[in-house]
Amino acid sequence: MDLARRLAVAGLAAALAQCTGRPPAARRPGPPRLDEAALISGYTQLAARARPAVFGLGVALLSPATVWVSDARSRFPMLGEAKLVVAACALAQAGAGALKLNEAITLTDADLSPGGGPIDQAFPSPPAGARLTLRVADLIALAVQRGDNTAADTLMKRIGGPAAVSAWLAGKGLGDIRLDRYERQLQVDQSGMPPFQPAWKDARPWLASRDAIPAAEREAAGERYLADPRDTATLPALLGFLTRLAGGELMSPVHTRLLLRLMSDSQTGGRRLEAGLPPDAHLAHKAASTPTDLGLTLATGDIGLVTLADGPRFAVAACLAGSTATEADRDRLIADAARLVASCVS
Repeated sequence: MDLARRLAVAGLAAALAQCTGRPPAARRPGPPRLDEAALISGYTQLAARARPAVFGLGVALLSPATVWVSDARSRFPMLGEAKLVVAACALAQAGAGALKLNEAITLTDADLSPGGGPIDQAFPSPPAGARLTLRVADLIALAVQRGDNTAADTLMKRIGGPAAVSAWLAGKGLGDIRLDRYERQLQVDQSGMPPFQPAWKDARPWLASRDAIPAAEREAAGERYLADPRDTATLPALLGFLTRLAGGELMSPVHTRLLLRLMSDSQTGGRRLEAGLPPDAHLAHKAASTPTDLGLTLATGDIGLVTLADGPRFAVAACLAGSTATEADRDRLIADAARLVASCVS
């Protein structure tokens, strides 16, 4: 069977057909406000619960513009947020005529990135000699909706690499978001591994190679990763990206609706922000985590745009760095943060 047929791709064409916008919510009387005192009190408890990890939380009302962040200066590792930025840059290029969404790109085993995403799984084991052709539209959908690292790396390479994405961010006034490396570099750097090899596309050989690195070396690599300013962002920068996206300032209206639709249908992170919001709230988001190794998860995060049923709309960013908690506890922390934020918007 052709490799492309083995991929369940949530393509952009289907999403585009549904980009007619959501019906306006019934507005509560008066402008929304943020109860910062309650937010600070609740955040303090969440941050204590997260220790020894560092937990960052930020929220921005879209109208009237109101921003609160737990820490304006600390930098948090970019995870799924980076995929959103790459997708936004690609869609901006498409809107400018520099990129066609139906352009076909052929991948070989040399183009694979770690993570075991849908594209990796579509290749045979071993993957030598196999080829897979996907449209730019499919790469965007796979990166945003399913967190596929190979899709994100292929897309970033096509639009000019980290330097081009950084230039686009700077041009939009979002230079405090840094994208410096491809996922295939980031993933090995986190554990002190040698450059990624296509044979590692499956979890078993990948983990075996990682675990062959002495524990002390992996721990040191993790510490370097957390201290490295590359591929990081501040909470105000992440909120700025989300509010600029919501305001249609990053790309054309149709491409803005398209990205928001993909974020609304994200297939990752359902136990984080989404789990803490009221059931009638609407969330467009991106969540991601680094793998857990030696009992430590270097980074866990979820960022998104929330619309409450009675109208208020806000951006939220939750970032956790250096956590020794279980996945379930990390998810609950972010879900409780979303619950706190929603309760503080009135």
